[in-house]
Amino acid sequence: MSAPRVRLAVWGGSFIAPLVVAAALIPVRARLAGAAMALLLVAVVAVLAVVADRGAGYVATASAAAWYDFYWAPPYGRFTIGHRPDLETFVALVVVGVGVTELAQWSRRSQRRHQESTRLVDAVAEGAALGASSEPVRAVVARTEELLVEVLELRACRYEPGDLEPPRARLGPNGEVENVGLLWPVDEWGLPGPELEIAVTWRGPVRGRFVITPRTAHPVSLERRVAAVAIAEAVASSLPGASGAGGP
Repeated sequence: MSAPRVRLAVWGGSFIAPLVVAAALIPVRARLAGAAMALLLVAVVAVLAVVADRGAGYVATASAAAWYDFYWAPPYGRFTIGHRPDLETFVALVVVGVGVTELAQWSRRSQRRHQESTRLVDAVAEGAALGASSEPVRAVVARTEELLVEVLELRACRYEPGDLEPPRARLGPNGEVENVGLLWPVDEWGLPGPELEIAVTWRGPVRGRFVITPRTAHPVSLERRVAAVAIAEAVASSLPGASGAGGP
């Protein structure tokens, strides 16, 4: 099933879940206060917002408010609220549902940023370990290419010793890309294609470069770009073309 269909299915389930809860508890409506029902519906919204996405949280909030009105706010069976306390509960349900959804979204973003930062630190640390290891050059090159593919989410990567011509667009240490003498708007257009390079320097001169093939218009964060350059520099002393580097 395609991603849009999955999303629609999730949103459909998010609409149905509050309906099921609100309708299932109608037999105890005389003993269960409307405010308690609203809290239960907010709990349903919270679960959906956490396990699904922002859209699901909003759909669930709208559904919960609608079915609270229809089944739990007199007059029953109509989308009309006849008493002020029920109207206040309805408004509170919507406000809390939206707030819970946004809080879940913020928490999800924070967790993703933390996980990405951890992965980037681990990748740079592995690059530093490769540069200091006694692994064969071929193994160092191969693993560094894999790390760069992972960090920058590339199509491909290869190492070329020497500072060859013609020069390609170059990813610099600060994460900016220089292309034909101009700064490339990476944040808007992604990395330029079909290829660009990360220069590898050792004690000053450029001794080689990793030639990378990015995905078309694929966004790559500044943190990822800086980490990629750090990995390339960390292994510089072990690569072909660097002074003292061994053969493959």
